[in-house]
Amino acid sequence: MDGELDIAEDEVEVSWGLLSWLASSLMVFGGAVPYVPQYQEIQRSGNTEGFSTRVCLVLLVANILRIFFWIGKQFELTLLLQSVVMILTMFAMLHLCCSIQGSNRVSTKQHHISDLDLRYFWSWTSFEDYLIFCFGFTLLCALLTFLLLDSVLFVETLGSLAVSCEAMLGLPQLLQNLQNRSTRGMSVKMVLLWTAGDVFKTMYFVINESPAQFWVCGSLQILVDMAILLQVVYYNQDVRIKLG
Repeated sequence: MDGELDIAEDEVEVSWGLLSWLASSLMVFGGAVPYVPQYQEIQRSGNTEGFSTRVCLVLLVANILRIFFWIGKQFELTLLLQSVVMILTMFAMLHLCCSIQGSNRVSTKQHHISDLDLRYFWSWTSFEDYLIFCFGFTLLCALLTFLLLDSVLFVETLGSLAVSCEAMLGLPQLLQNLQNRSTRGMSVKMVLLWTAGDVFKTMYFVINESPAQFWVCGSLQILVDMAILLQVVYYNQDVRIKLG
């Protein structure tokens, strides 16, 4: 009898371990999945107007900050790996957008980070300009973290800034849609996957008792996702009324 109980307990432990591994894998790579349909949409249409590259800015800043937050307050390794994957994904999106915009550009006027013109911040011509910005921002964070690593206030502030930026992930897209008065060119699949992913990761944060900053961030992201989905319904309805 005891032997059967031990076998049953071992099976439960193995099953739980497998589920935990799957959940961690989803956390690491799941955040990048929503950008696959948007990447394909941009490639197909040859147009980047429906996608806000400031989404990339928000996620790059948030995940660079999160990596340094992890150095100061080590939480799940899964979340650190997720940040690395997300940074690489955003670089891929920016590279594609720069390539498409370069092929569609009519004007010969170019804008670079070295121009120090705030009017064209994050609207640079070359992909290398975005890499330079991220490298400089990373160096700044590294210096501050090295000097203030022993300060609990600094580390907690770093974490709060990271998740606050991430919570604003959908805001640039929301504003882009408002400016265009349309969601054309934006992948609805991307937003649906955002929503599903944000619900999943918020539950993951709560279950794994991650720092409070993380589940608060997840909750805010869900609200912004829902607002973008309402834009899809509203603008599509508006189009139907005009065509009717």
